[in-house]
Amino acid sequence: MPPSAKPSTPAPAQELPAPSYPAVESLLEATPAEEVRAFFAPVKAGLTELKGPKVDQGKKVQAAIGHAEELLELLVETRERLLAEAKAGKGRR
Repeated sequence: MPPSAKPSTPAPAQELPAPSYPAVESLLEATPAEEVRAFFAPVKAGLTELKGPKVDQGKKVQAAIGHAEELLELLVETRERLLAEAKAGKGRR
């Protein structure tokens, strides 16, 4: 008869550190929204000039840049909303 297996107690979950992206944060704080929105324009212009076998890679890079632009736009909108809320007044609490 095999010995009965003791139920193992799961280890307590460790808290993960909060993600911190100081480079992105400082970029968004120091750069006007228009410049952040136009950040990838030169790269996108260069990708449209690709020819030959690099075209497929260029399309993949353009898709990745599109996703990065969406995330940056979301961060810019959030920053603008937070600044507007801070200026609106602190009496809402």
